[in-house]
Amino acid sequence: MPPTVLTARALLLDMDGTLVNSDAVVERIWRRWAERNGLDGDEVMEVAHGRQGHASMALLLPDRSVEQNLADNARMLAEETADVDGVIEIPGAGAFLRALHGLPHALVTSADVALSTARMAAAGLDLPEVRITAESVGASKPDPEGFLKGAAELGVAPADCLVFEDSGAGIAAGRAAGMRVVGVGPRAEAHGPDVVVNDLTGVRPEQAADGTIRVHIG
Repeated sequence: MPPTVLTARALLLDMDGTLVNSDAVVERIWRRWAERNGLDGDEVMEVAHGRQGHASMALLLPDRSVEQNLADNARMLAEETADVDGVIEIPGAGAFLRALHGLPHALVTSADVALSTARMAAAGLDLPEVRITAESVGASKPDPEGFLKGAAELGVAPADCLVFEDSGAGIAAGRAAGMRVVGVGPRAEAHGPDVVVNDLTGVRPEQAADGTIRVHIG
């Protein structure tokens, strides 16, 4: 794509698939879950990315109780937190986060505190100071609550935020929050983000003289 410059007052960053490549562990654990529940693994993977686990379960097994999904989700979160084999940074993520130091930005992830801490550490990435995790919200992506809370924490209007996301659920959440979305990686393009990048190597944020963040892409 040709070089692009986007201007924002804050950046809101998804984790899995955007900053951290956790596909290997996500595939292992969700395919095991699919087998235990008699579901097709490929169909489960189409749903699992971007949502909190219990929200994915509710879509895949709509007749199960909320309590059973929450209990199952807690067990899977423990499995995922303990299994960081193959978790690495998305290319360019470390430099991207270092460039954001001192600029308004937040992590907005469907992972909980323990899982987000474990995966960011495994990938060698520093956690942003402002973090919206599964514990922070009452509704999972594609609901916009997480992104709206991130904007509120930073004191920035939603329309002035730029979201970085990889999944359909996350991109839909950013759109529903009234924000522009940069799609990261191969999953993103089919879901209509404003701009798509392969990874973060060609993304460079800098503070402009008027206090806004200019994000150079390409």
